[in-house]
Amino acid sequence: MIHPLAASGLVRRYSLPRQGLLGRRDVLSAVRGVSLLLEEDKVLGIVGESGSGKSTLARMLVGLEKPDEGEVALFGTPISGLSEADMRPLRRHVQMIFQDPFSSLDPRMRIGESVAEPLDIAEPRLSAAARHARIAAMLGRVGFDESVMTRFPHQFSGGQRQRIAIARALITHPKLIVADEPVSALDVSIQAQILNLLLDLKAEFGLSMVLISHDLAVIRYMSDRVAVMREGVLVEENETEALFAAPREDYTRRLIAASAFSNEIGAV
Repeated sequence: MIHPLAASGLVRRYSLPRQGLLGRRDVLSAVRGVSLLLEEDKVLGIVGESGSGKSTLARMLVGLEKPDEGEVALFGTPISGLSEADMRPLRRHVQMIFQDPFSSLDPRMRIGESVAEPLDIAEPRLSAAARHARIAAMLGRVGFDESVMTRFPHQFSGGQRQRIAIARALITHPKLIVADEPVSALDVSIQAQILNLLLDLKAEFGLSMVLISHDLAVIRYMSDRVAVMREGVLVEENETEALFAAPREDYTRRLIAASAFSNEIGAV
């Protein structure tokens, strides 16, 4: 069986600035030996505290960074050794949604241009009429009419910008989405709307998804399976309800307890 995403033994190291009289460089191991498997039409949630290596892992999964060790395979194709030209046919099927919707949209580009940009790479021969229709349809699917196509990102709220970023990610009709903290920059009142939109679009387009978050409530709501990261290592993985009902690792138990406490405080 070919899986949308498979990762084996991923390692990513960064050299820190030179230290001391000898000018030696320290090395930070952001991801250490991570392996995971995403099943078709499922959501794999990856959770961990800030600095646990989640975002570095996300960038490797979509080919934005190359691992120092290990391999990522998208739809059965190993990608670590591929050139950008060889990656191009795969990129239309794999898209990423970033944490900050404002920084993921070019402030100098109109919304229609930003949403269409992936099409310029994935389907350069698309006619102008078909291109316009695709953009309008996708913007409509996330709650906008055609009039927004001529506006700029600064004219929208954070939640609206994230909807636009989602439209941009889905414009090529990908099969796999990697969403890195897609609601953490948004007001709590808007977060549920975006999460429900993602679930609706997942069902409509038959998406497989990796969802990265530090928020256990978000992970539990969205995910079929959960992987827990700590200091660059995958410490525990299980089906969602099984993990929350009976976590094996003390670190996971502490995360769940802290999340429950936070929710209690928020309800006061």
